[in-house]
Amino acid sequence: MSHYLRLFGFTVAILTAIIVGSAHAVTISTVPVGYAGNSPDPATGSLYGAVPYNYNIGTYDVTNAQYVEFLNAKASSADPFGLWLSPVMNPAGNPGVAGISRSGNGPYSYSVISGYANKPVAGMTWYSAIRFVNWLQNGQGNGDTESGTYTITGGGNNSGTVTIPDAAQRAAWATTNSFHWLLPSENEWYKAAYYDSTPKTYYAYPFQSNTQPSALAPPGTADSGDFANSQGNPAYNSDGYGSYLTDVGSYMRATSPFGAFDMGGDLFQWTDTQTASQSTARGGGFFGTSISSASTARFLRTPAAGYTDNGFRVASLGGPANLPEPSSALLAAMACGVIWCWRRRFKQFA
Repeated sequence: MSHYLRLFGFTVAILTAIIVGSAHAVTISTVPVGYAGNSPDPATGSLYGAVPYNYNIGTYDVTNAQYVEFLNAKASSADPFGLWLSPVMNPAGNPGVAGISRSGNGPYSYSVISGYANKPVAGMTWYSAIRFVNWLQNGQGNGDTESGTYTITGGGNNSGTVTIPDAAQRAAWATTNSFHWLLPSENEWYKAAYYDSTPKTYYAYPFQSNTQPSALAPPGTADSGDFANSQGNPAYNSDGYGSYLTDVGSYMRATSPFGAFDMGGDLFQWTDTQTASQSTARGGGFFGTSISSASTARFLRTPAAGYTDNGFRVASLGGPANLPEPSSALLAAMACGVIWCWRRRFKQFA
C-alpha cells in the first residue's frame, strides 16, 4: 500500500509542476499568413510584400496588460535596459496614451491604469520590443532578454548591437518544428496588412480597401480606424478614461486580409527591418490622418527613442501553427482524473 501512496504522490507532484510551468502569464493570439512565394507590390517599385514562407502574425497589438507582465518579470529589481521609458510611458507625462504606472525607487512595481489593460502599449523603444520577443521565446518568467530570436551584444539602456534573423534563417525556421517568436519584418508586416491572395494584388490600405479610411469611433465601418480628423487633432476622446487609444480589436469589421486587427490606426508598429541606423514602423496612428496607414507610407524612426504614437505586434515561425498551450484548467482537470483513477486503484488494495 505504501508503494501506491508514494507513486500517487509522485504523480500529483509531476502534474502540479506541469500545471505551474505551463501557465504562462502572456498568451499571444495569431492568425496565419499563407500563400508563400507571393510577388512584391508593384506600387512600391516591387520593394515590399514578398515573403517566401508561411508565418503567423499577431491578431492584435501587444497590450498594456501583456507588457506589464514583462515589466514585472524583467524590470522589477532594476531596469538596466530601460524597458519602462519615462516620461513617454508615464501617464503623468503622457496623459491620454500611457497606460502603465511604476511605483518604488528600485525595486519597482508596475500596474495597468484603470481602463487601459486592453489598449495597445505605447512608448516602448525598438530595443524594448526586441527584448519582449526574446522574453517570449525564452518562456517568459525569468527568460533572457539578450538572446533567443535576437542576439543583443553590448546591450545597455536602449542600446546594443542586434543580430536580426535574415530571410534565409526565417525561411528555415518556417519549415521546421522549431518555434520562434519574432518582431515581424517589414515584408511580413506589409504582406499581412495589404496582400489580397485571390487576385494576387495589394490593397492600398490595411482594411481590405483602396479607399482612404475614415476616422470614426469604434466599432466604425469596414474601412475606419482610430485616426485624427486633422493632423495633431485626435478624432475623439470618448471612452470614459480620457484615452486617445481604443481597446485592441474594437474595430470589429476593419481587419486585414488575413484577419489581423488594428493594422491601421491606434499606433504605428515597429518591424525588425532597419535602414542604416533607423528602424521601420508602419500602420499609422491616432495622432495622424489615415493617409499614414497607406501601403506607400513608410516611417523610419530612431530605435532608441520612445514615441507616443508607436507600439508593436509580434509574429511567429515554425512549429504547430496556432496551437494554444494547455490551459491551467485543462491540466488541472487531467490531474483530477489521475487522482480519481489512483483513488479507485488504492481502494482495491486497501
